[in-house]
Amino acid sequence: MREKQLRLVLAFHTTAEAMATEKLCHDHGLKGRLISVPRSVTSDCGIAWSAPLCLRDTLEAMLAEHGVQTAGSYEVML
Repeated sequence: MREKQLRLVLAFHTTAEAMATEKLCHDHGLKGRLISVPRSVTSDCGIAWSAPLCLRDTLEAMLAEHGVQTAGSYEVML
């Protein structure tokens, strides 16, 4: 079994925003993946982006620059 670790989870209002985040991160070589929204997170959309905590500032700046809005940013043990 994989050991749980603290991760950054970005929730979104729409699936389109989640998919846009995946594409932006892939295009910029940033680690992360789409996941189902954890129970501890509130979201309008059932998809979230999970990434290493160290990428928080980079992700938030990149998403703001490209007009992608998040429904929240959380630190979750995954």
